[in-house]
Amino acid sequence: MSTFPGSPDASGAGASADAPNLDFAGTTPYEDYVQADVLTHLQHLRSDDPGEMVFLVTTQVMELWFTVIVHEWETASHALRRDDLPVAMDALKRSVRELEALNHSWRPLAQLTPAQFNAYRGALGEGSGFQSAMYRRMEFLLGEKSASMLVPHRGAPRVHAELEKALQEPSLYDETLRLLARRGLPVPAEVLDRDPSLRYEPNAEVERVWAGIYADPDQNAELVRLGEALSDVAELVWRWRNDHLVATRRAMGAKTGTGGSAGVAWLEKRAQKNVFPELWTARSHV
Repeated sequence: MSTFPGSPDASGAGASADAPNLDFAGTTPYEDYVQADVLTHLQHLRSDDPGEMVFLVTTQVMELWFTVIVHEWETASHALRRDDLPVAMDALKRSVRELEALNHSWRPLAQLTPAQFNAYRGALGEGSGFQSAMYRRMEFLLGEKSASMLVPHRGAPRVHAELEKALQEPSLYDETLRLLARRGLPVPAEVLDRDPSLRYEPNAEVERVWAGIYADPDQNAELVRLGEALSDVAELVWRWRNDHLVATRRAMGAKTGTGGSAGVAWLEKRAQKNVFPELWTARSHV
C-alpha cells in the first residue's frame, strides 16, 4: 500500500537510516507505476470559468471508477461461469465499495446552480455522459443491452470492438441464472438460451426461482448471499441514476441535455428501472 511520509531534509543533514530513498536516475518508481504525471495533465480546459476544472476532473474520476467496476463485474461473471462463487462474491463485494465511491463523485457537482453550470456548459459542445463507452460496458454487464448504443463509437475502432464484444457476451445476471440452473433450479430454457445481445426482460418463472431460494435460507444460504450481493449492486446502480437525475435537475432544470438527449426526462425514465428485476419482485412472495 502506498504511503506518503513527511518531507525529509532535502540536504540529507541528519538523515536517519530509515529515511526514504530520494535519488533516482529517472522518474520515480511511484510515477512509473501510477502514471500520476499523465493523469494530472489530462485536464484541457475549454473555458475561463474556475468551476470547469472540478467538473472535468470529477468526470474523469467517474470514468476511472467505471473501469474498475467493469473489471470487477467481468471477474465475477467469469467466476460464476466456472462455479467459483468465492471469487465471484469477493469481486461483487469490492464493486459495492467502488460503487459507493463512484456515487460520492456526484457531491462536488450536486449543488451547482444554473448560472454556475452555464458558465462552462458551452465547453461541452455535444459531449454527454451517455456517450461514455466504459459506462456503456457497465450497463451491458447489468443486462441493459442496446445495439444502437454502439453507433456513437463507430469512429473509434478499438472502442467499438470492445463494446461489440461486451454486447454479445452474457451479462452478469445471465451468468447468475445459468449458475442457478446448474444447481438444479428450474430456470426456464427460454431465459438460458436467449440472445445475450438483447436487453434482459423480467420473467415470472425466474421470479419464482428467487422466491424459492429466499423462502428456504438454510438450504440455500450460499445462493441467498449471492442474491443479496447482487441486490447491493442493483441498489447502488439505482442510487447512481437518481443522484445523476437530481444533480442534472438542479443544474439545468428541464432543458434539453447536452448531446441532444431529453435531459431530465430521459434520466427520470432511467431512474425508474431496476436491474436484476426478479430479485426485487420475488420479495413480495416470500
